Amino acid sequence: MRDFRLSGTLERRALGSYQLPLGVAETSLKEPVQGYTTRFQEGTEEEPDTYVFHAVVSHERLRPLVDAAFNLLPKEVTPVVEIGSRDAYRTIDTYLGEEPMPLVEFLRTWYEYEDVLLEDVSIGVGANAEDPWVDIFVDSWKGLLISVPVEMRETVESMLAEHGLQEVSATWDEEMPDTHGDEGLVTRDVLEMVDDHSPDMDELLLVMREKWLLELNVDRETNVDEAGRHLGMTLWHAIVLAQSAEGEPDRGAYITVWMTAGSLAQAEELLEDALLDHPEWVFESIYTMDRVAYDDRPASLANIPPTRRRAAVHELDIEPWGTNGGTNGGSNDASPPEGDSANN
Repeated sequence: MRDFRLSGTLERRALGSYQLPLGVAETSLKEPVQGYTTRFQEGTEEEPDTYVFHAVVSHERLRPLVDAAFNLLPKEVTPVVEIGSRDAYRTIDTYLGEEPMPLVEFLRTWYEYEDVLLEDVSIGVGANAEDPWVDIFVDSWKGLLISVPVEMRETVESMLAEHGLQEVSATWDEEMPDTHGDEGLVTRDVLEMVDDHSPDMDELLLVMREKWLLELNVDRETNVDEAGRHLGMTLWHAIVLAQSAEGEPDRGAYITVWMTAGSLAQAEELLEDALLDHPEWVFESIYTMDRVAYDDRPASLANIPPTRRRAAVHELDIEPWGTNGGTNGGSNDASPPEGDSANN
């Protein structure tokens, strides 16, 4: 696996005494008040009453605070990842672990990529548990959300006090900053990019998906936008990772597919059927899968009608890599092709 390294050329920005994550190049926000807010959240039949804490600290104080918060979790947790989406019909992709996993395994991956996860403002990461009902989440702006049952309130307050934090009426001028509420926001990549083969955030997400067994938290059988409106048939773009059917570890391919489908499940079925026509490649994983607005289709699909009633594969392109791989010159670290729309 290639190393994920932070770029050494980025200058950290600050709002007064508040240091921002490296992923923020410019912002129109004012300096926040460092501290934490608390709110009571009434429970439901499935969930207990909880207190929700939101802590905001300058970046140089963040790492030990997050470490202490993770210590509030029990021995088994479910990972959660939220990342900005390039899907045409939603702004955030949320991934959840398929089932609870040992906390030590979650933390092993967290600490391996912590430097990047605390700097990139396109991604938020955390974990939750049901016994006790604890949720720890580092949001994209690196605010720390802590949700605990009522009886753990004093424990959290003591932990926050140990890190020099007091309760405040508000931290940011806005209720909570995000990448859509700040018109003056300019973000930037934080990973080192020395050549076309350097790993990016899409690749890091793929690694976390595999290690934490993450699944996209959407209804696989329907096709709706983030407001819940049914979309019917839409255009989809996918990049599939494949291995050589001959078992050669130094050969593989990126397979790019454009198709029309009425749900994620149907799109995946189309992928499987399309790959049957290429037995020289064995499916490894889906690198990206997104819906694409009709107006954003590539020029090669200019003649498809705007309204489509049948699911179909429109275009499939194979880009081999490795020994005798072709287009990527035999590199074992070939990068996936850049799609017109692709994230997760």
